[in-house]
Amino acid sequence: MKCYVPPLALLTLFLTFFASAQDHSSSTEHNLLAMDFRESIIWNTENSGTHDTLSAAMKAAGLDNVLNFDGPFTVFAPSDKALETLFSDTVPDLFAPENKSVLQALLRYHIIAGEFTASRILKALCRGGGKATFMTVQGESLSATIEGIDIILTDSYGNSARITTADVNQCNGIIHEIDSVILPRNINFLP
Repeated sequence: MKCYVPPLALLTLFLTFFASAQDHSSSTEHNLLAMDFRESIIWNTENSGTHDTLSAAMKAAGLDNVLNFDGPFTVFAPSDKALETLFSDTVPDLFAPENKSVLQALLRYHIIAGEFTASRILKALCRGGGKATFMTVQGESLSATIEGIDIILTDSYGNSARITTADVNQCNGIIHEIDSVILPRNINFLP
């Protein structure tokens, strides 16, 4: 079945999505939106004050060099609270050198090669009849759906994460903050 949405309806959905995001503004969102678009994903996560755990995880996984220069990338950035909950519920020290490959797989599952703005994700959802699939740099697919006015990401286990702040531009890509962690199929630290 072909999904056809008139341009005016797509524009209305897009504007509603962003108007709602503004209604739920918080200090975290303010910090994200204050990021310097001329700087890299790594530089901005290190200096945001709201992604300390993500920044430390990227460094421990050795992804800081890639995300500092290359691109473009789209990063679905879990909040510090989401990452700290996952880390406390799984292994005691996911940052240990012996867990580097697991940490790399987890973080790479939150990254898509290319620049996927919220409007581009919404267009893919329209073309896909309300569902879109994206290939992560980790090599596994990630599904996106829409729930009301929110974009929801779903991993292969059925875990979902909501995009809470969209389209934070960086010099080498985009960050979308999400409210929980999504998990790739090929990791071995699940509780």
